[in-house]
Amino acid sequence: MISFGSVFLELVFGHLAELPGPGEEVFTDEFGVSCGGAVTSASAAAQAGAKAGLCTLLGNDIGSRVVLTHCARAGVELSPSALLPRRCAGITVVLNFASDRGFVTHLPPRSAGERPDLDRWYEVLRRERPRWCYLHAGPGIAAFIREAHALGAKVMLDMSLGDERNRDPILECLALADVFVPNEDELIRLTRAGSFEAAVATATAWRTPLVVKRGAAGAVVAGPDGTAEIRDGVQKVRVRDRTGAGDAFAGALIAELLRGVPLTRAVVEANAAGSAAVARLGAVGEVDVAGISTVGPDEMLGDALAVAASLQAALAAQEGKPAMGSEE
Repeated sequence: MISFGSVFLELVFGHLAELPGPGEEVFTDEFGVSCGGAVTSASAAAQAGAKAGLCTLLGNDIGSRVVLTHCARAGVELSPSALLPRRCAGITVVLNFASDRGFVTHLPPRSAGERPDLDRWYEVLRRERPRWCYLHAGPGIAAFIREAHALGAKVMLDMSLGDERNRDPILECLALADVFVPNEDELIRLTRAGSFEAAVATATAWRTPLVVKRGAAGAVVAGPDGTAEIRDGVQKVRVRDRTGAGDAFAGALIAELLRGVPLTRAVVEANAAGSAAVARLGAVGEVDVAGISTVGPDEMLGDALAVAASLQAALAAQEGKPAMGSEE
């Protein structure tokens, strides 16, 4: 499987009672550095035993280095990604509260004349021929899904809260996807329904297999053959950070589907992955940034890839299996 999208360096603060006002300071007992975005689903799929790749932009910034090092240790294939001589990874500050979390995010500006992401995605799709693609809905994505299907790939489609404001491209993508995996709030907003039950009924009529992520309540699987609530796999954990739980759910779900597990049974392992995600700080958990350079000369790109390749080879040797990207 390949996860398509952006990646982020995450600075994650544990539970806060309130936000500081101007000139004020608040404290939290927990803090961690992590990475998130498209790397989250790929990491979860790899952890669940699937061969997983990441299609993103990586550059000469500490966020990209963190992603590269994490992917090497997690066994996520990096060849679908592109390296550019600029800052590429976003930076997100994650602020956790008792019932949810908020974000402050910076996205590095694009270079003038830089190739659109979709152009690169098409190249990766045609070269790698993945069995599953994981990506978010948006303008231009429907044509990408059609191309994926023409090449024999299946598509798991997700969305983010707020995407519903540009509803038509999402509905166009949804009609083509093999599985749609919104969370409860996203589905209600997308369907414009007055309740969760009404939202599921509306989405079921769209005829795309639907898996709705509901956190501690598990998930609901709905389709033309009926609706099922799946709570198995959900673990009782101390919720530290909800960031990335939905992507971890999706990655684990794809790994199960790659093994030929039916959708309703595959959701059990996806529920377990979501539970594990909320019990840690950061989308992929805390990462060790010791020794990762904060400077960014151009030669750092080659160094970072060399570090990633050597880490992958070492870990593969320890486990007695080929390194990612080698002939199998």
